[in-house]
Amino acid sequence: MGANEKSATQQLARSGAQALVVRSSALVARGLRDLARDSNWLIKKVFAGRTTHLAISPAGQLCAISPQQPHTVQRSPQRVVLYDIELSVPTLALSVPNETASPPVDSRAVFGWSPTGRYLVAAWNAWSPALYMFDLHGKMLQGEFGAYRIVPQSLAWSDTGKYFVAASSGRKQASLQLWEAGAQTSEQCALDGSPAHEIGVPNSIEPQQYGDEFAEEGSFRGYSRTAFSPDEKLLASVLEIQGDWADDSIILLDVPGLKSQVVYEAQGHITDITWLPGNQQIVYCAAGQAYRLDVDSLNSEPLPFGAELCACHPHFPLCVCFSSWLKNSAKGRVFLADLSRETVFDEYPAEGIADLRWSLDGAKAYAVTRDGMAYIYEPPLI
Repeated sequence: MGANEKSATQQLARSGAQALVVRSSALVARGLRDLARDSNWLIKKVFAGRTTHLAISPAGQLCAISPQQPHTVQRSPQRVVLYDIELSVPTLALSVPNETASPPVDSRAVFGWSPTGRYLVAAWNAWSPALYMFDLHGKMLQGEFGAYRIVPQSLAWSDTGKYFVAASSGRKQASLQLWEAGAQTSEQCALDGSPAHEIGVPNSIEPQQYGDEFAEEGSFRGYSRTAFSPDEKLLASVLEIQGDWADDSIILLDVPGLKSQVVYEAQGHITDITWLPGNQQIVYCAAGQAYRLDVDSLNSEPLPFGAELCACHPHFPLCVCFSSWLKNSAKGRVFLADLSRETVFDEYPAEGIADLRWSLDGAKAYAVTRDGMAYIYEPPLI
């Protein structure tokens, strides 16, 4: 073998070995962690104390009103704080002009993460009544828009970030407001001014009659949980009805016009709603039971498990769910459901889950309680 051939062989070997180390380091770290556990769920304590409101991002971040520590004599000033769920550390405190350090006792807040987790829209009644948008890559407040009278019940982005919607209650003042932002790119996302489209109380809503002694029971309360279909052509929103025993409905509207309105009446109060991939079916939770709704036929079927919260996988017919109550048990569970087989798997005991979310690529699922306990689902390496 000549000198040149020997040198080339040595260079090839060194380059390959180095690349192998770089590529395999993450797999080794993951493998060592998997050896130390017998479950696909990792449990972490993200923060101490208890928060009133929180929301999980597709990038594994958590936005929450800063938790109040138990057994403290004096209440500390509250802020909107971001946490890294995996590292269990706070990363950033968000602020707006003229915010108050002492929010009202009935503190109300709502958060809407963009599909990539770069942008966050937030509203809190400790701030002036407007929607505030933060660019978390630049760690800056980008601006405010959409003044309101009551903090919205739900904020939602479409899957590409092209559309954004705010769903509000308030009975006769209830509204769905839709902004057109354009598909997200590396450039700044623009949400400002008045909504491009807006609707108030649906014409098809009729009061549910319970008798004069129940006064306003059965009347329309407002819009709540809201979600865009994956193809961004439909918007599904929960129509809340006043009363403990009232039945909520789901309204389906065309995007972006919000003109075509189809209403499906459910049984009981609806606590969550999510779209399956394919744009034809919705999974929703009502009165502790999970259901699947076909949007074309409006036929609904109960699924063989109970749930109050649900989030469908971005690519597969899988759903991460939370149920606060199990038969023959006072405890709840967080679990995965295979909707093609209608089976439950990978369940883990849990209580008090406040939000669920899949990561952007669907490789992980997150669930977090108001007490700062995080459940991270990581399926085995294939």
